[in-house]
Amino acid sequence: MIEFQNVVKRYGTHFALDDVSFKIEAGEIVGLLGPNGAGKSTAMNILTGYLAATSGRILVDGIDAVGSPIDVRRKIGYLPEQPPLYPEMTVDEYLSFVYSLKGCTLNKKKHLEEIMRLTQITDVRSRLISHLSKGYRQRVGIAEALVGDPPILIFDEPTVGLDPKQIIEIRSLLRALSKKHTVLLSTHILSEVQAVCRRVIVINRGKIVANERTEDMTRTLDEERCFRAEIVGPSKEVLSFLRNKSGVKRVEMVSSSQESETNVYEIDAEKGVDVRKTIFFACADNRWPLVGLAPIGEDLESIFVRLINKSDKSATKADTRKNKSPKAE
Repeated sequence: MIEFQNVVKRYGTHFALDDVSFKIEAGEIVGLLGPNGAGKSTAMNILTGYLAATSGRILVDGIDAVGSPIDVRRKIGYLPEQPPLYPEMTVDEYLSFVYSLKGCTLNKKKHLEEIMRLTQITDVRSRLISHLSKGYRQRVGIAEALVGDPPILIFDEPTVGLDPKQIIEIRSLLRALSKKHTVLLSTHILSEVQAVCRRVIVINRGKIVANERTEDMTRTLDEERCFRAEIVGPSKEVLSFLRNKSGVKRVEMVSSSQESETNVYEIDAEKGVDVRKTIFFACADNRWPLVGLAPIGEDLESIFVRLINKSDKSATKADTRKNKSPKAE
């Protein structure tokens, strides 16, 4: 549905996007993550036709974005961080204006009624946009993106500035929209990606540093993984047995409960090794009840920070090698 092929965007000697390639299939909901200045907005602006790439190719539903920009734009509904609303219009007037502006051919009354029902703005349809809360204005912006029923929806920071209740409602709406549309969500709120997206693309310094399903993000780190295991059994035997298992680098008991006879262990795995099955079968073979097993420090936020730090270190080393003066002969 969306494909970037070796896309470059250069400003002088600065690369906003540096040989970026990724693909988003129809029906996916994908999060685009990255620190400020990473290249997220540049990628979205190129995709939506606001910017031209220096080189590379962008395909939307098989259509070349450079060769047929109008056809591509018809397939995209875009909500920028600041929705481009007309505050002096009512919701009805604004959506009717957008319908005409987009040259929509769907049944106008039925189509706009369905959009307002879906975005839950029917009750404010006669109110001026200037009189709406930020949460409702955000919903009107989403409604505008839905006019014409485009197969692709792009949302840039859709919950910024909303209260917790509004955030939950918008996230629920995004999940509902993903059933009929391909959704690209750009945000810096990691909990939002974890709650909504099935796949994550992380960009830093104009380069893709991760492109994985949300639950598989830890694989991109290629680092040691640490687990917290709660095991009922003799601590000395448990420690000795686990320390000799393949893939286990370190095992330490960190706490103990005499009441429940449960001991808590921290277990470090070797790089690229998932030892959860090893721990489970080891406990089963020895009849030690395994009452808890969870990764430590592997929420999306910590993974994101480690990925960006790793990327920054690699870029710094590359810059150092590039700028290093040749030795005098």
